[in-house]
Amino acid sequence: MRRMIALALGSALAMSAAAGWAQTDGPAPAAPAAPAPATPAPSPFLAVPLGDGPWDYTTEKNKIHVEVVTKGLDHPWGMAFLPNGDMLVTERPGRLRIVSKAGVLDPTPIAGLPAIAAAGIGGLMDVELHPNFAKNRLIYLTYSKPSADDPKNTTLAVLRAKWDGSHQLSEVKDIFVADAWFGKEPLPQRCCGQGPASGSFGGRMAFDSEGYLFVTSGDRNYGEMVQKTDNDFGKILRLKDDGSIPDDNPFVGDKDYKPEIWTLGHRNPTGLTIDPEYGEMWETEFGPHGGDEVNRIQRGANYGWIDVTQGEHYDKTPAKGVKGVQGMTDPLIVWLPNPNSANPGGLTFYHGKRFPGWDGSLFIAMMTKSLVRAGMGASGDPDGHQEKLLEDLKQRLRDVRQGPDGNLYILTDEKEGAMLRVSPGR
Repeated sequence: MRRMIALALGSALAMSAAAGWAQTDGPAPAAPAAPAPATPAPSPFLAVPLGDGPWDYTTEKNKIHVEVVTKGLDHPWGMAFLPNGDMLVTERPGRLRIVSKAGVLDPTPIAGLPAIAAAGIGGLMDVELHPNFAKNRLIYLTYSKPSADDPKNTTLAVLRAKWDGSHQLSEVKDIFVADAWFGKEPLPQRCCGQGPASGSFGGRMAFDSEGYLFVTSGDRNYGEMVQKTDNDFGKILRLKDDGSIPDDNPFVGDKDYKPEIWTLGHRNPTGLTIDPEYGEMWETEFGPHGGDEVNRIQRGANYGWIDVTQGEHYDKTPAKGVKGVQGMTDPLIVWLPNPNSANPGGLTFYHGKRFPGWDGSLFIAMMTKSLVRAGMGASGDPDGHQEKLLEDLKQRLRDVRQGPDGNLYILTDEKEGAMLRVSPGR
């Protein structure tokens, strides 16, 4: 049986009572000094400059060395490792950048991208290489696509392009445009205090070992659409490498379902990875206030949103269900709202010998400014233990990947963003 791990974030605040003055027959005493205003807890979203490093840490299992690969990135979102050791990095405002193996950020972005709606948390998102990239030079990008007649009306799109190895894309084509358009005024009435229309795109991609492309599509802050199966709101989608629909998708032939749907019931799935050792797909997902999740993705499963959540709706509307609801799949890790959300981003499994004791661990980049290592039990489920790393850097972490050199690479989601490398310490 899967084990769900509930983690409460934060700690309770101590409160004190003010003492009063006793009345006397003499002159009235001076009024007591007004108490100093309480210092609010620092927001997990405020930008803090990243130092130059490097930094060395002793963790529970290893000594690690953390260094800056490059700075100068504007809200980097996704990265892909090239055969020659260089990297492609997306910047959410709409730029695709090259970072050399030596850590040099090419000042010239790659040209050829389409119009991108970069308002709110939309923009250019993930990047993946075709499994046969070394021969065909094809890359895939997810982005928020504006409607031709109303730029506020946007959806998630997947484009495929050929890259010349320098600064130009060609054969640029949207191979899939999600049926998740939202933002055109007037917006429909929505429940639960959901946020603006410019959010919750999802946008992560992963190729499996058979060459199928999986894409996460968020609920666009319109959760009422997610349990409906005639759209792509709050779904994970499975496509062929040309954007067409595989014949063996779970709902192909069912007129009530979009054929691209692989799973449903997601809010904002911001992380997606396939464990290279076991072939299992895992996903991270924003809840509302709390209720952030890590899920093992299984063919045709329903993960509950908007009807089932362990988080709190922003307007305190009670959820219809919390957990253990028939027909719904519960998360394997969930962070409860006390007092903040966890805001998980990209995730990756570490396999290798460079970090003793980390083999098989799941690493999750957190926008609440830490890298979480989740231990995995013999059953293949999380064992309940988590270790927070890199908290003192105070950086929003968007993505984490294991590089071909066996080190971990991290993107900081900041206006002055950076790529970090985690290698063994001494």
